[in-house]
Amino acid sequence: MKELVLKKQIPLIIHILGWSLFGSVIFLISPLSAGVERPNEFWIKQGLMFASLVATFYFNYFYLVPKVLFKNKTSIFLLLNLIGGLTFVGIFMLYDDWTNMSELMHKAFRPDVPYKPRGRNYSYDFFNFLIFIMAVGISTSVAAVQKWQSDEKVRVEREQQQINSELSYLKAQINPHFFFNTLNNIYSLTNIDVEKAKTAILKLSRMMRYVLYETEKENTLLSKELDFIKDFIELMRLRLSEKVELVLEIPEKFDDAVIAPMLLLPFVENCFKHGISSQKHSKIQIHIQIKEKHVYLNTVNFNFKSSENTPEGAASGIGLANTKRRLELLYKEKHSLDIKDQNPENEYRVNLKIDLK
Repeated sequence: MKELVLKKQIPLIIHILGWSLFGSVIFLISPLSAGVERPNEFWIKQGLMFASLVATFYFNYFYLVPKVLFKNKTSIFLLLNLIGGLTFVGIFMLYDDWTNMSELMHKAFRPDVPYKPRGRNYSYDFFNFLIFIMAVGISTSVAAVQKWQSDEKVRVEREQQQINSELSYLKAQINPHFFFNTLNNIYSLTNIDVEKAKTAILKLSRMMRYVLYETEKENTLLSKELDFIKDFIELMRLRLSEKVELVLEIPEKFDDAVIAPMLLLPFVENCFKHGISSQKHSKIQIHIQIKEKHVYLNTVNFNFKSSENTPEGAASGIGLANTKRRLELLYKEKHSLDIKDQNPENEYRVNLKIDLK
């Protein structure tokens, strides 16, 4: 609780320290460094100028920037600040005339020299105008940075929500069709090879456990993801006929890393959805390599496209679109994806590289 209160007070402390430093250097230390005792009217003016700049800073911060500048009224914002700067200078010019500041300062610095009125020193007034503009500029910058941070936080939260919703959709998409077909295949196996059926049930249970628990996390171990892929492929083998040539290369030993769950599955699943024909020879190649925390997935299959009106065809398209979106969100600058489906061999090729460092 104390840490939470302290964190909330940090911005206030920073503001107090910042203004203390600014006020001390510009309005206190700098005049005192001259070693001359100045009149009270001068110190009153310094205090009024400091208070005016503080008020300007927060008026600009809380009102002008959010209510005018961020509402795309830039011209009005600039005009109001220009008027404010000229008013700021004008008020203290009147104050100097009212208190005879020029004569008082002359007596403080040259008490033995008779005072002779001179023309106004506009360079000093211009310096005051620059101080005002500096206060406005810093105020605008702070407000803009805080708005950017707030917008970025909202954007990240929305992206994370979208990632979670897309992953949930992906999980829901794979469950019905795949598990239903696999259970039918296992049921058929019980009359042919009981031991193989038991092994298939074990693999299916491991996959269900992965889908239920590992995908709830933001990341999972790469080894678990590859085990899931292996179980998936082994269960898909139950449906393959002798017309299907399956070439598989998945490493057994490698340096483990973390990866977002179910990123690779849609590409592997796509091979079996579109790469198998009941009448023609089919070829599926799946190669996965891990080198220095980089994952390389290369798949090749003939392109026997399912109708988009079928559950498999529609789900496949949505699944790949979701996966591409997740790659963009999770590994924006750390992945490359190349899909080629237009070639004389009628092959569908996927080359995916993900940097897990």
